Amino acid sequence: MRRLWVLLLGTGLILSPCPSLLAKDAPADKSAASKDEDVQAPSTETAVRTRHSVSIAGRSVSYTATAGALVIRDDKGQPQASVFYVAYTVDNGKPEKRPVTFLYNGGPGSSSMWLHMGSFAPVRIETASPDATAPAPYKLVANNDSLLDKTDLVFIDAVGTGYSRPLGKAEGKDFWGVDQDISAFSRAIQRYVTLNNRWNSPKFLYGESYGTTRSAALVDALQDKGMYFNGVVLMSSILNYGVRMPGYDEMYVGYVPSYAAAAWYHNKLANKPADLKTYLDQVRAFANGPYASALAKGQDVPSAEADAVARQLAAYTGLPVDYIKQANLRVDPSRFRKELLRGERRTIGRYDARFEGVDEDAAGEVPGYDASDTGISGAFVTAFHDYVTGQLNYHSDLDYRPTFGDINKDWDWKHQAADIKRPLPTAYVAGDLAHAMRTNPHLQVLSVNGYYDFATPFFITEYDLSHMNLEPSLRGNLHFLYYPSGHMIYLNTEALKQLKGDLARYYDDTTHS
Repeated sequence: MRRLWVLLLGTGLILSPCPSLLAKDAPADKSAASKDEDVQAPSTETAVRTRHSVSIAGRSVSYTATAGALVIRDDKGQPQASVFYVAYTVDNGKPEKRPVTFLYNGGPGSSSMWLHMGSFAPVRIETASPDATAPAPYKLVANNDSLLDKTDLVFIDAVGTGYSRPLGKAEGKDFWGVDQDISAFSRAIQRYVTLNNRWNSPKFLYGESYGTTRSAALVDALQDKGMYFNGVVLMSSILNYGVRMPGYDEMYVGYVPSYAAAAWYHNKLANKPADLKTYLDQVRAFANGPYASALAKGQDVPSAEADAVARQLAAYTGLPVDYIKQANLRVDPSRFRKELLRGERRTIGRYDARFEGVDEDAAGEVPGYDASDTGISGAFVTAFHDYVTGQLNYHSDLDYRPTFGDINKDWDWKHQAADIKRPLPTAYVAGDLAHAMRTNPHLQVLSVNGYYDFATPFFITEYDLSHMNLEPSLRGNLHFLYYPSGHMIYLNTEALKQLKGDLARYYDDTTHS
């Protein structure tokens, strides 16, 4: 399998974190580790600086790009890892007033290349999304929707990904786990802040996919060390890998609104509503109500109730009533991706259901690949390699790993959560985030979601964030936004513009208050 699939017990959901994912847990990196074995990562801190400018909202912004390596150390002060990063800082900015945001993708095992090349850096790769992007030459363009007018940006690669590597006697297992990863990122961020005199700057975390798992626990860990944050942005979230299992049927409930959004996009509804948002509010009510109630009865659900639920589910999802009945009202997301456009001999994407793929035949149970992965991966990987050497002037004998499969294979999922004495057997981090919000009542958390994301469905994110036991005085610090896109929201350029505008207001409100 190209990515690790895990059972998200807390919602009964089977999920793989995304590419940046995605936002990504990104597409699997096939490069062999053997090429790296005789190449050493820098054991001293390096930084290559270049000067640039970009036009954002009609205003020219001059900035410095820094590509380099931070060295993080163990408790004895010995170098433990070289952490690659690219930072964009506005020239002549005042550190005490200028926000700084740390951005990363997830995996586990993904570099930050996906957010870096696709979202808010001063440049971005142009794709044909939601169509498959043609091969090289690709086009790297100035990003008018960069966040650099609101915050300095620091993209960080997890150890084992990108150009980040263990040093000395350290091994991958020292970093490849929920808590090990939090420790490494905590030290890297503290080191960057210290080296660049940013302790008194407003600070933000921005994670995508498993990057949201990291952020939720990382903000609590850093605040426990005295580094308090203004805000956390969670893009395409997954916060619960195994706690509070209400039942496997919760998976199906959690996916229904995403199915409905995909059916709406692909014009598979008999009477397509004009407004997607209003339509999805109706679907949420059905999923949490009649549908969840019917599934809870298991095989004992009365036939009349099952028939009524099947008809309504078909009306919302565009699937045939008989197909839903044959599936006992339970349609797996992979099956849905194969079934929705079966009549056109097409499949739909997992990371982004707007994408369409073509399988060997139209008779199978599940898609043979994810068109929303293969449709953009080549463009992102090529663009990064060309950009980091050609424009940032950074050169390394190491392989740059967009993702590294060994990390997923060897990941330690145990987590010592906040306020829980014994380690959890797998990652549940919504509790850590809640603890961070309680101890820092000014922390503003923004959840941004793509309607067409089948990797981290928005309805499940809503469930996890609404079950953090926040007191009424803190609930106003939690915000939700939605976009007509998938896991990597920024692939839809119109959604990117909308997201940039929303984030600009978020940064203004959070830093000014």
